[in-house]
Amino acid sequence: MEAVISNYRSGARTQKPNQIVLEIEETKNKDDVKALLGRKVEWTTPGGNKINGEITRVHGNKGNVIAKFERGLPGQAFGTKVQIL
Repeated sequence: MEAVISNYRSGARTQKPNQIVLEIEETKNKDDVKALLGRKVEWTTPGGNKINGEITRVHGNKGNVIAKFERGLPGQAFGTKVQIL
């Protein structure tokens, strides 16, 4: 299963580059993604390195999720795909 990186999780004055909002193509509402909580995700850099993360919670009502990565993702990751394992 794949998801698209949408944005960093952010507040009014801060952003958290290790917490990413993911849009999953197969989901339509927040009930669809509750089964995915705790699953591992993996983003591959253009150089071939892999950065691992985990889906931690639901974000909003449209089926988006928050994934926490072991380190921050660069801005070039926006719009690219991650693998949900």
